Amino acid sequence: MSRRDFTRLFLAGGSAALMAHPAWAQIAPRASALPAGGPAAGEAFWKGVRAQFVMPPDLAVMNAANLCPASLPVVEALVRETKSVDQDPSQQNRARLSGAREDTRKRLAAFLRVTPEEILITRNTSESNNLVSNGLDLKAGDDVLLFADNHPSNHQAWTEKARRFGFTVNFVEQKNPHPGPEYYVEAFGRAMTPRTKLISFTHLTSSVGDLFPAKELCRMARERNVLSMVDGAQSFGLLDVNLTDMAPDFYSGSAHKWPCGARECGVLYVNARAHDRIWPSSYSAYPGAVGLSRKMEAFGQRDEATMIAFAEALAFQDAVGRTDIEKRSRALAQQLIAGLRRIEGFTVWTSPAPERAAAVVSFQPGNLDSRRLLAALYEKDKIGVTSRGGTDRPGLRVSPHFYNTPEEIDRLLAALTRYRQRGV
Repeated sequence: MSRRDFTRLFLAGGSAALMAHPAWAQIAPRASALPAGGPAAGEAFWKGVRAQFVMPPDLAVMNAANLCPASLPVVEALVRETKSVDQDPSQQNRARLSGAREDTRKRLAAFLRVTPEEILITRNTSESNNLVSNGLDLKAGDDVLLFADNHPSNHQAWTEKARRFGFTVNFVEQKNPHPGPEYYVEAFGRAMTPRTKLISFTHLTSSVGDLFPAKELCRMARERNVLSMVDGAQSFGLLDVNLTDMAPDFYSGSAHKWPCGARECGVLYVNARAHDRIWPSSYSAYPGAVGLSRKMEAFGQRDEATMIAFAEALAFQDAVGRTDIEKRSRALAQQLIAGLRRIEGFTVWTSPAPERAAAVVSFQPGNLDSRRLLAALYEKDKIGVTSRGGTDRPGLRVSPHFYNTPEEIDRLLAALTRYRQRGV
């Protein structure tokens, strides 16, 4: 389908016309509901889940740590609500969308097991993290303690603001292989001082998939009157996160990764006890309706269609089953790790222990050139993963999710074995 055809169909008939177009039907048949029986039905159920995504059946993309496909309910909601605004941009029609935005906030709160008053709807994890680093009143003499393997953008946000406002940033170094959760609890405990005002760490690292003891670290920080910030970019939508149990002060996430939602939508959770510790970064019109959103979410005109689509993504995960999604993704990762460890010369950076990892798997493919291998996997085998350059545990990263299948893992392992034997 050409861009012109897409635009013509979208304007003429919206999602119904678009989904009915033969080119779209060739991509994936539309499925109206999940198969009966749930996950207990085995692979038949998961194939039905896969049919809810418009990726071609022969394309295996396993890069959830960067970008996930949106499911059909999300795509349809995005098209429907965008079309609604463009057909009728009146104040009256747009007022309806404000209520839908608050419905999304309620669903986010239920999804994370907190209250709507503690939820901000942002554009992505980066914006959520920056709302915290911008909004806290930090000054010379204060320390912020970061995990050294946080996402680089989060590091930059803290170090640049430290230069501006005079506070100090210290680091807890990453150890490979993952030394176990107790090691990091002790390491953060040793590194904290009376000057430490906040600790920040990634719940699941995007580099090699190290899983952090978030609940234990947040409890330790709370006992020392230190704020805790958890970057949930790699756990939100993958793990069955319960923020009431974890009890951080701040937790961030994006819709476009593991939740399989629309792009440019995210979440920031701010624990009620920290509401008076954070200042807005933006002062404008159209704030949220409840709790902290009335102070922190005045970003001007918003795209409510993406927020409504975000709610659809969360509803879809609830329908599949969040614990089942986590189990499925973890099982695929374990299948991959076991297969990689059997390929001669390959080094797996990710721990096989369930308490130390989840569904982000990184490895060095022997003496093969990672970038050439990445290109060959996509161009010849229709397998999409990503590469990691530099000297810090380089190679390839694979992050399967619940729309992937055991057969796709086997395809990847077979291709890697073939390239290991014959070269790229």
